[in-house]
Amino acid sequence: MGGAGTTDQGGGHRAYIGSFTSGGGRGITTAAADPLTGALTPLAATDAVRDPSYLAHDRRTGVLYAVSETGQGAVGVFRTAGEGLVPLGTAVHVGGAGPTHLSVAGRRLITANYTSGSVSVLPLAADGSIEGPASVLAHRGSGPDADRQEGPHAHQALPDPTGRWVLSVDLGTDSVRVCAPDPATGALRVHSETALRAGAGPRHLAFHPEGRVAYVLHELEPQLTVCRWNPGSGHLEILGEVPVASGGHPGAARAYPSAIVASRDGRFVWAAIRGADTIATLSLAGGAEKPELTGTVGCGGSWPRDLAADPSGRRLYAANERSGDVTWFDVDPLTGQPRRAGSVAVPAATCVVFG
Repeated sequence: MGGAGTTDQGGGHRAYIGSFTSGGGRGITTAAADPLTGALTPLAATDAVRDPSYLAHDRRTGVLYAVSETGQGAVGVFRTAGEGLVPLGTAVHVGGAGPTHLSVAGRRLITANYTSGSVSVLPLAADGSIEGPASVLAHRGSGPDADRQEGPHAHQALPDPTGRWVLSVDLGTDSVRVCAPDPATGALRVHSETALRAGAGPRHLAFHPEGRVAYVLHELEPQLTVCRWNPGSGHLEILGEVPVASGGHPGAARAYPSAIVASRDGRFVWAAIRGADTIATLSLAGGAEKPELTGTVGCGGSWPRDLAADPSGRRLYAANERSGDVTWFDVDPLTGQPRRAGSVAVPAATCVVFG
């Protein structure tokens, strides 16, 4: 996010919102983001890709990528055209089922394929189009939760801050794999694997901006695992766990954390939590390795599937899937606590990225 992204005529940034077409969503909505208030104004939508549950914008080429979270997993590629998007070729199969995340790593596109428990790498041309078939790395393993961990379920794959490594977070195997891309082909091989607590169900990872600490958010338990990251050796070292939700009361909804964001200034970490429908704020006043839960606020809707910071770093946006909206929050610069500032209707919203 940020950098030389797409801007509208009023000087604001463009936001791209994914949504489940199978749940009544519009696919990918392009919206103008007001630079003063953070308000989103939908401009156009495209359903050229089914169930685009996660998006990634490449600042280098201005191209937007979208997974198609379907049994025949695919990736759609789009360019900005006026107020909307146009496909850059047809959707490309990723060689895996149910992709839930994708990221750009130089001239490669990486997808995490949840259903098949694999990670795919697709080569990119200079203009951002996909120029070859996917190479696929299959995960192996399982976890103690028979319903959710009967096999591997890769949920996120992203490059580390140096670009040397690719980390894949697997909910089904309770682990994070550090992978080394082949210099010539980009195909991945497992370099190391860090086992997390059994049954926790790791979902997403975010790096502290200094690049030496990683925060792993678990879906099956409302916990955050803090790890020291060594980019030289390509290893994660577990330092401890921190709760992202206060103790519930009898009858309270089960918490299913979904997304994590580290602030640009390295002072806070935020986590979206479904079920509880909250956003948790963790302070890093004691250091990057010692996050402390300092408060929670309502997400502004129901089932916050994604959480994103805007290019300024002063606002957060929650994509609330079940209530069908995106809610934005102003962040208190001293405490890091979000304050609800507005919302816009987006049926079956799944994620928000900025161009």
